[in-house]
Amino acid sequence: MVQKFQAHFEAHFSYLKNKTILLALSGGVDSCVLLDLCLAVAIRPVIVHCNFQLRGEASDQDAQWVTQISKEKGLRCIVQNFDTKAYAKQQKISTQMAARELRYHWFDRLCSEENFAAVLIAHHKNDAVETFLINALRGSGLKGLIGIPETREKIIRPLLPFSKETILAYAQEKSIPWREDVSNATTDYLRNALRHEVIPKLIHLQPQAINSIQTALDHLSGANAFIEHAIGTLKKQLFTNDNDTIRIPIADLKQLNPLDFCLHELFFPYGFSALEIEKLLDAIPGKIVRSSTHRLLCDRDFFILTTLKKEEKEVYKIDLNQPNQSLPIFLHWDTVLDLPNKKWEDHEAALDKKLLKNPLLLRKSKQGDYFYPSGMKGKKLLSKYYKDEKYSLIDKENQWVLCSDSAIVWVVGKRCDRRFTATEKTAETLVIHCNL
Repeated sequence: MVQKFQAHFEAHFSYLKNKTILLALSGGVDSCVLLDLCLAVAIRPVIVHCNFQLRGEASDQDAQWVTQISKEKGLRCIVQNFDTKAYAKQQKISTQMAARELRYHWFDRLCSEENFAAVLIAHHKNDAVETFLINALRGSGLKGLIGIPETREKIIRPLLPFSKETILAYAQEKSIPWREDVSNATTDYLRNALRHEVIPKLIHLQPQAINSIQTALDHLSGANAFIEHAIGTLKKQLFTNDNDTIRIPIADLKQLNPLDFCLHELFFPYGFSALEIEKLLDAIPGKIVRSSTHRLLCDRDFFILTTLKKEEKEVYKIDLNQPNQSLPIFLHWDTVLDLPNKKWEDHEAALDKKLLKNPLLLRKSKQGDYFYPSGMKGKKLLSKYYKDEKYSLIDKENQWVLCSDSAIVWVVGKRCDRRFTATEKTAETLVIHCNL
């Protein structure tokens, strides 16, 4: 087994050579065999142990045992205690899920803080088969059916090619000591029930069941890799990035086949279900759906996908006597005595300073807002101006207005209010430049 382990490690993880790595040692037979194999091929990891404090004194004894084994082998050992039940209650998740999250979050933090190259985990072929069966019973998609990935970021599972039977035989042959976790024997949990009751029956019916399922998992993994590549290519064709938004043509989405599957693959990473997207395909413009992280807007011929942002501060005060202020957009202003004889661009505003009340106010539009557009007669609702200018909902939300007290003096970067624009008779002209 040492030779096979070394060949597999060198073939798949040669980049870890001469790097400092962690090994998660629970004290069970799997992780103890992994440690023995590592030492046999001259890999000397730093040991990490999670004490989830779920089995009282036995959990503490496991931690002490791991610490002692590490000391005997001359290896550094890091033990972390977790209040797993409190975390599960706080996050409203199962104890098993809480332990998993705590474990991997800690590993990620350790790697970040001390620059460890990887974390070796002792999952093996039977674990992958159990995960496949669990996910199949839950109705998981293809990604869930693949089982346990051999590599996930810095998590490495070098024992996946080996069965539990092979690991136990090696441990017995080498007289490797380990500690039994009595909770692994109970069938209260689905994984344990599969491990102790279902899988032995499968092996009795089909002695090569574990290897056969692993072969099927390899086929599924290849199919998934192909699909991910195809979806990535499709996404590049359909998703157009425009600043902080992504535009997606609705007509092209409707042509996808199979529609439900493609919509799921394209939009699931943003937190949307295929059903939500399918309903939105025929929605009226302005319809919005939200996930926990993103918002999707139906805007005429396109979907507009944006990241959910924190609410903008309602009003920013602009003291005209203070040139450098923290604002959500770049504004620069100067006061001149003579009105420049030039054609003003949209990003510029020339205002009669005497008519303005300092400080000016920068805010987003509100219902009922109106102004007197320069170059036009009468007043106009801001909503009507947006409609005439063919603003999308995103454009409306991103538009800033500059106000003197409650009156709009400039739809920033677009149109000034003629009541405040500078003329030849203006004594002091406030010239404002924006950079949107």
